[in-house]
Amino acid sequence: MYCKRIKAKNFRNIEQADVAFDDGVNILVGENAQGKTNLLESLFYVSVGKSFRAGHSAEIIRFGESFSELELDYNDGIRDQSIKMQIFRDRQRRVEKNRVRIDKMSDIVGSFRAVLFCPEHLSLIKEGPAMRRNYMDIAISRLYPLYMKTLQRYNYILKQRNALIKNSYNDRSSFDATAELWSLQLAHEAAAISKYRAEFIKRVNGYVARCFSDMTGEREKTSISYSGSAHLEEDGYFDAAETEKKYISLLTSSYEREISAGATLWGIHKDDIDIKLNEKPARLYCSQGQQRSLALSLKIAEGEICRDEFGDYPVLLLDDVLSELDASRRGYLISEMDSKQVIMTCCESVFNKDASIIKVENGRYIR
Repeated sequence: MYCKRIKAKNFRNIEQADVAFDDGVNILVGENAQGKTNLLESLFYVSVGKSFRAGHSAEIIRFGESFSELELDYNDGIRDQSIKMQIFRDRQRRVEKNRVRIDKMSDIVGSFRAVLFCPEHLSLIKEGPAMRRNYMDIAISRLYPLYMKTLQRYNYILKQRNALIKNSYNDRSSFDATAELWSLQLAHEAAAISKYRAEFIKRVNGYVARCFSDMTGEREKTSISYSGSAHLEEDGYFDAAETEKKYISLLTSSYEREISAGATLWGIHKDDIDIKLNEKPARLYCSQGQQRSLALSLKIAEGEICRDEFGDYPVLLLDDVLSELDASRRGYLISEMDSKQVIMTCCESVFNKDASIIKVENGRYIR
């Protein structure tokens, strides 16, 4: 995977830009608030259809403008491709791939594969479960387009079921008549998502163990597993049918508890990743250095699994993380850049390899 160039219009502070990249390491340098992270954000947005900073897409549109436009040229390892996106203030989007209209974002996610590592990810271990679920969802969506469609269906059903629960005080008869139907649908999608997540985390576990061992000189051991509220796994085999039955049982047997809580209490929206360091919960016992090593290992694992699936590495997007890492972890990350295209923001002084330098000044990009 190789990003050739991106054109951006009315994106954050970028009025108009056309930036070409080398196939090795590209470094964006400049003062704060000039647009370095904005360019990485534009690449990430084309990759997954969402920002890693904005709450909703309208926030990325330049102040005073009605729309933003991104146009990406890349090579997927087989041939040159292009993606064009227009984002409007009413949250509507127009998406084209190779000049052909794409109606659903889920049909294009994963076309351009990029892995982002930003300072927020350094808290991936100790932050709440939502951040780790987001890590899984973005990574798996890039690998399997059906996952994103399943997740969208799940979220729609969950929204409807939660609305039914909240309205049950005013209309209990509608709740009694339809709650089981929504529960069965939710259980079916939850089991499918659990299967994707459990299998992905099993693969992540192997790569993280290797990375962490390399970084610590084999002094420490990690263990990572998917912690689902109902998923069943025995002898390494995930049983989707039994997991669906378990979800059905949970969702249809505790209506009164859910009505009291005002929300659905069971489902994949409650799940987490169980990360252990030397057989202890990493969230509680790891130091800041260990926390950063684990977070770095998770992101490296994401890239390795992507390579396993597609035969080449994704583009690596690094947003000001080298300065956040100590010398040994920084050196390890730099060593992992070999044979990958990297687009990063950082100070040149912390990078000692040949790289293409792009200077950034007020939304302009100068070689």
